Amino acid sequence: MERRRAPAANRRYRQRRFWDALYRQEGAEPREWLGGLSRFLPQLEAELRPGDRILVLGCGNSALSHDLHELGYTDVTSIDFSPACIAAMRVRYARCPGLRWAVMDIRALAFPDATFDVVLEKGTLDVLMVEETDPWDVSPQAAAAMHRVLAEVSRVLRPGGCFISITFAQPHFRKPHYAQEAFGWSLRHAACGDGDAGAFHYFLYVMRKGQPLDPPDLALGRRLHQPPPPPAPPPPPTPPDDDEDYLLAIQL
Repeated sequence: MERRRAPAANRRYRQRRFWDALYRQEGAEPREWLGGLSRFLPQLEAELRPGDRILVLGCGNSALSHDLHELGYTDVTSIDFSPACIAAMRVRYARCPGLRWAVMDIRALAFPDATFDVVLEKGTLDVLMVEETDPWDVSPQAAAAMHRVLAEVSRVLRPGGCFISITFAQPHFRKPHYAQEAFGWSLRHAACGDGDAGAFHYFLYVMRKGQPLDPPDLALGRRLHQPPPPPAPPPPPTPPDDDEDYLLAIQL
C-alpha cells in the first residue's frame, strides 16, 4: 500500500535555508521548544556532574547551553547546522568562554570517539520524523536517518556517559529507535510535565553507555527491523439472501 504523504510544509523543517532565514530574522533571542531548562531540571541534574563535557545537538537559539553554564556546567559545546544560528549565538554569549559553538551536521559529528560525558538533545531528533505520516510504520529512510545520528552519538560518548533526549515522542514510538544493541547503552525514560491537566506531557529518555538493554527493550529494538506483516486478504463477498434476489429480480 502506498504511503500517505506528509504536508509539503513539513519538509521545510529539514532544510537549512528555512532555519537560516528564521535565525537571520530572530537572531539569538531565545526560543524554547518543549520549554526551558526549569521544566526538566530535576530530572536532568540527576544525570549531570559539574565537570562533565557536554554536547548539545541542534542547539538553535535556545538558552539551554547558557543556562547550564550558569548552573556550573561550564564545559558545553553546542552545534547546529545553521551558520546563521551559530553566528548569532557566538555573539550573544561571547562573555561565556566555556561555551563553544560549531556549525555541524548531527549525522556526521566532527569529534573523536569518546569525547563527551553527556550528549543532550531537546526536540532536535523530532525533525527527522517531520515527513512521517504514520508513527506506527516509519519509513525506512527515516529509520535509517535516526540510526545514523544515534550511531554518531554513541561513538562520541565516553564509557559510562549518557545520552539524554527530550521529546514529545511517546515511548511506544521512540523507544524502538533508541533500543538498538549496536549502540551499547541502556535505556530508561520518564514522563515530564508541569502538573497542569491541560498541558502536553513530554518524555525524557536516558541512555547510559556501557550498560545493557533490558530484555523488553531489546525485543522492541529488534522489532523495528522486522518487515511489516502482509495485509489481511479481503473477506469473501457475501452471497445475497433470498429477499435480495427477489428484489433484484423484480428491479424495484
